[in-house]
Amino acid sequence: MRKFLVILDDSRECLNAMRFAAMRANHTGGAVTILSVIPPDEFNHWMGVAEIMREETRERIHAHFEVFAKWMRDRQNVDPELVIREGEPVAQILAQIEEDPEIGVLVLGAGTDRKGPGPLVTELSRSAGSLQIPVTIVPGGMSKERLEQVT
Repeated sequence: MRKFLVILDDSRECLNAMRFAAMRANHTGGAVTILSVIPPDEFNHWMGVAEIMREETRERIHAHFEVFAKWMRDRQNVDPELVIREGEPVAQILAQIEEDPEIGVLVLGAGTDRKGPGPLVTELSRSAGSLQIPVTIVPGGMSKERLEQVT
């Protein structure tokens, strides 16, 4: 089964990437893996405090995941899986792709502000030629109706 790998983060464009991945999975009989990466510098505190913060971050990730997962299950008949990794985001995305041979497409959301498409799109575009899977970049400003048309 082909899986669509989509990244869960706090960006606005994440929503369109989630929608696109779920709709494509529904239309093609695929699955969705939602990856959330906790950056290493997020817990530069005393060990006890860092552990509490790490657990709070994981709880927040699970809460966000459940919102997307409910929509995917109810509207797209797709039951996504959640993977949480810690480390540098691009390195962890590449590691997830390498470790899961069922991942067939990486879906990223592109930002709409003047700063550019976002750090993940920028960094992963540089290495797109050496990836073993295609990368789909979903415009953050694309409407739900247009997403439905293209999926």
